[in-house]
Amino acid sequence: MILNYIWVAFFLIAFAVAVGKTVFTGDIQVWSDIMTASFGSASSAFELALGLTGILTLWLGLMKIGERAGVIRLFGRLVSPLFTRLFPGVPKDHPAMGSIFMNVSANMLGLDNAATPLGLKAMQELQELNREKERATDAMIMFLVLNASGLCLIPISIIMYRSQAGAANPTDVFMPILVATFIATIVGIVSLCLKQRISLKDPVLLGWLGGLTALVGTIVWFFSSLEPAAVERYSSFAANFMLFSVIAMFLIGGLWKRINLYESFIEGAREGFQTAVKIIPYLVAILVAIAMFRASGAMDVLTSALERAVAALGFDAEWVGALPTALMKPLSGSGSRGMMVDLMNTYGADSFVARVSAAIQGSTDTLFYVLAVYFGSVGVRRTRYAVAYGLLADVTGSVAGVLAAYIFFG
Repeated sequence: MILNYIWVAFFLIAFAVAVGKTVFTGDIQVWSDIMTASFGSASSAFELALGLTGILTLWLGLMKIGERAGVIRLFGRLVSPLFTRLFPGVPKDHPAMGSIFMNVSANMLGLDNAATPLGLKAMQELQELNREKERATDAMIMFLVLNASGLCLIPISIIMYRSQAGAANPTDVFMPILVATFIATIVGIVSLCLKQRISLKDPVLLGWLGGLTALVGTIVWFFSSLEPAAVERYSSFAANFMLFSVIAMFLIGGLWKRINLYESFIEGAREGFQTAVKIIPYLVAILVAIAMFRASGAMDVLTSALERAVAALGFDAEWVGALPTALMKPLSGSGSRGMMVDLMNTYGADSFVARVSAAIQGSTDTLFYVLAVYFGSVGVRRTRYAVAYGLLADVTGSVAGVLAAYIFFG
């Protein structure tokens, strides 16, 4: 419902601004610009979806191999000491734990579409432990905020969009996204631990959080001390090495388990193809609305006002062009993604504002989408404090994304 109002608002605001320009400045060319933008963006959205088909097919095929080979489950075992502390109300051997581990593992690999079915399964299994079926449990809220903060080690989808937009080095946003998503996740976990009275003094929990913080801090310190060319080179190496290493682990694990790798890949690839086809209407709807909004001059009015306000406060305003992505992020994944793509098309994939937008896009997941899908799937109506803590992680991620972009690209 929220996306419906936002989508309609884009068209109505574009219409109002165009009328205002015509009445007060005599500009009638704006109407032609709006309609040209609508047709062009509809075509671009379809071409973009077609380009994503191959990549989604590839990665969901590989994900199926990783799942059957047990590699995804292995990732879950690696973090089980941490998760048993974060979900004290869930028995260690309960099936929900396995689904949570696999969902988080898929999110870490940046495979959002693969993570969603696993997340729905985890939520259904958590509902089995819920005594008040319409009221969210602490474990459900922790799981939702973990998804909303969206810890992502490999931002595959953003790299794909940057590649299609012609970025010279599509993986150069790897480190900024890592920093932003990590900070959002840490803030979400720590704030919920305080709310749910989970002891942050627990040696295992403290060790995991401290170790992860030290690791990311070291990475940030190392890259911030390098020249821009070296930052790009090393961050690209890290991203590509991790990507290829994951592929190798999936295949080696499949050979070890003696599964049919080819058939497993084909089965997962079919899901990837179906997913790519399903997103075409959503991409067309949001990109056309954004294109008309921008062509009318409404986006320029908004960003100019924000730039003047930020500059008046004495801050650098170069990042403000990416603010619409941050504003849209908690409301609509397709909307914020459309904003990011539109910025890359407008300013260039390697522009600073496009990189800031990518860092914001990768910092967190879409809160209200996750809330509606996950809680809606099990009939939970009383979400308690889930929205407030999810928004806290979301805002933190956006701020961290802007700061990280300045560190690496500013």
